[in-house]
Order: sequence, then structure tokens, then C-alpha cells
Amino acid sequence: MKKIALLFIFILAFGCTKKEDSKIKFWNFWSEPSQTAVLKELISEFEKENDCQVELTELTWNDGKTKLMFAFNSETAPDVMELGSDWIAQFSSSGVLYEMNKDSMKTSEFLPNSLAPGMWKSKFFALPWVIDTRVMFYNKDLASKAGLNTAPTTLDQMLELATAINDAGAFGYGANGSDPHRLYKKILPFFWTYGGEIINDSGKSALFSPQNIAALEKYAELSRTGLVETQREIDAQFAQGKVGFWNSGSWLFKKLAKADFQYGIFPLPGKAGEIGTSFAGGEYLSINAKSKNIEKSKKLVAFLTSEKAALQLCQKIPEAGFPANIKGFENDFFKNDANKNIFREQLKTSKMTPVHPKWLEIEAIIENAVVEVLLAKKSAYGALLEAHNQINNLLEPNV
Repeated sequence: MKKIALLFIFILAFGCTKKEDSKIKFWNFWSEPSQTAVLKELISEFEKENDCQVELTELTWNDGKTKLMFAFNSETAPDVMELGSDWIAQFSSSGVLYEMNKDSMKTSEFLPNSLAPGMWKSKFFALPWVIDTRVMFYNKDLASKAGLNTAPTTLDQMLELATAINDAGAFGYGANGSDPHRLYKKILPFFWTYGGEIINDSGKSALFSPQNIAALEKYAELSRTGLVETQREIDAQFAQGKVGFWNSGSWLFKKLAKADFQYGIFPLPGKAGEIGTSFAGGEYLSINAKSKNIEKSKKLVAFLTSEKAALQLCQKIPEAGFPANIKGFENDFFKNDANKNIFREQLKTSKMTPVHPKWLEIEAIIENAVVEVLLAKKSAYGALLEAHNQINNLLEPNV
């Protein structure tokens, strides 16, 4: 009898252990109730297909990265995690992410410009899930009063019109001022559109260049026609009909649902009528290098980044953007939606931040330089020269 009891306890213990081993812990940033419901629907489908359990933990963008870093330091990190495109290098360079085999990744399934953030030293550590960009929003009523009934096609045209709107008593242009982790997303498109770069092929700063100086000067000119504020505040002011032009994302459509004015969107204009280069960001999926569920974790990543799952996520969560999966990105769902199609076209000429483990520090240096210019404390030449030297001092140990 005693042997039977012990055997029963052993079976129970073994069963629980086996069940626990089959559980995949997935930390993600879809924390709003409507977003969580969509993700749970997808996860439920995966669980049924793979006879396993996925434990979801929602993070916030305010402290999610800090929690992930703490989890890795304390060896409590999840099996699978969602990472922002500009964070991955910080994790992959430290050796905590599982190196995904190139052959099994099928990288040809993803948009070419979405792959770089997932790489470190020619190896893949993350798969692109969804990507998005920013376009120009404009108040058609304010623009019409200023004498233009079509969107500007050059930066000079936009400056001219923004000036006219400002002269008429409204804010011509919304310019991000001091706003950590957001301002750089507004100035990099100007650098890129003017032909500038941040880091060169030798791993050194390329910030101090004629192209970047001209780009920052243009951004400062535009700022003088309107409102210099945080992204959140300019979103609110634009939704109230007080701003002529503003570079923002698809999340703004919700705020504009009750707008009492006509508005439109268009790609960031270039210097000579071409589409400018906007900022692209994305969500990526990585696996903990010490996970005890590597194979099932790989299946989860493959499932979520597939055409079907990524498309479903973006269809049901509009602010999710677009699937990084090529077939999902090319789906008629996006082509047939006038606004989505403009974002889609802009994505084709958008870029992501340089892949570097110290990018967040580089980002802060750039943002400080821009603020100095917006506050008229330094010229674009002087601010970028100083920032250029600071970045090189930061990068020197890695060169």
C-alpha cells in the first residue's frame, strides 16, 4: 500500500513537472484590454495546434525594458519576449538571446528593411513581427485658408504654407521639443531625407555633415512657424484643429474620430518632390537563450510572425501597423484602405535606427542637440559638432 501511495505521488509530481515544462512564458506589450483580447485569441489557436500552454505577461512601454533587463540579470526572464526594434542590439550583444538559425528562419518571407534590427554580427537574434511608420497629418481647413488645396510635395512648400498658416493666427507646424525617446523619431527623417546618416560604415559618428546641418536648420525653421511641444501635446492640439502640419502615427486617428475639421495625410515630402525618408519602428520576437522550451518557443515565434497571424493582429488592432511578413504586408486589406495605403507607401522609403547596443545613449545625445537649436542656444553647426564628438567618445571602446 505504501509503495502504491509513493508511486501515485511520483506520478503526480512527474505530471506537474511535465506540464510546467510545456508552458511557454511570453512577455509582450499589448497591454490595453482590446489588444490583449486579440492576442489571447491568437495564442489560444496556437495552444490547440501545439498542445501546450502559453502564459502571457503584459508589459508597458514606460518600464518594460527595465523589467526585462532585471529578469535576465536575475535569471527569471521569459521564454519568448517582444522587443522594440531599437532595443534588440542591447540584448543580443550581451549574449542573452537565442541565436536563431538562418536556414529555419526563412528570412526571405520578411520585408528586407525589417531584418537589420534583429541581427548582431551577422547573426539573427530576433524575428520582425509588425512594423509601422509616421506620415504627415495636415489640417485641410487651415491649409485652404492659407491658399493651398493640395498637400505640399516638397519641404520648402510645407515651410511656406506653415508660415502662411501661422501668419493667419494658427500653429503652422508641430515640432517635437524636449521629449525623450520621441524627438529623435522626428529629426532622423529630416537627416535621412537630406542624405545624412548617424553612424558610418566604420562605426564612427557621421552626425556632423553638411546634410545633417541643413536638415536641422530646416526643422528649426519649421518649428518657428508653430508649436514646440511634446508628442502627446501636439497630438491633442492637432485633434483640436489648432495645428497645420504634424508628423505622427496611426494612433492619432482615434483622437480625430470626432474632429470638426477636414484633415488629410501624405508622405513626408522630400527636397525636390520625391517622397522623403520617414522613421520606421517595429516589434520583434526573441527567445531566451536559457529557455527550457526552445523548440516550442521557436514554434510560437514562427506562428506569430506568419502571414496569417500577423495579418490578423494588424487587422484587429489598427495601431499595430503592418505585418513584417511580405505576404501579409501586400494584402489587399491595406491597399484598399486609403489611409493605410499612404502609410504603406511611406514604409517603402522609411528607415530604422542604426543597430548598436548604445543606441539609447546616442539617441539622447542627438535629442539634446536638437533641443539646444530649438531653444536658440546653439546653431545647427555648433550643436551637431558637439554631439558628433560626444557620440565618437561614446563609441570609441567599440571601434
